[in-house]
Amino acid sequence: MRKKCRFCKEGIDRINYKDTSVIKGFVNERGKILSSRITGVCSFHQRRLSQAIKRAREIALLPYETR
Repeated sequence: MRKKCRFCKEGIDRINYKDTSVIKGFVNERGKILSSRITGVCSFHQRRLSQAIKRAREIALLPYETR
């Protein structure tokens, strides 16, 4: 059985880059963006999610990389 996208299920169209509590669940402990195969997010929301993560990194809400 295939996972249903959590954003599609909740009816969320926009992913806010300022909402770091949601975004942190899609980044591993090293700071890398997790793939859609692991998270179960559809391709539309995966693109929006990666864009939000990159914007959050740019204004220092999320780290680029953790060593």
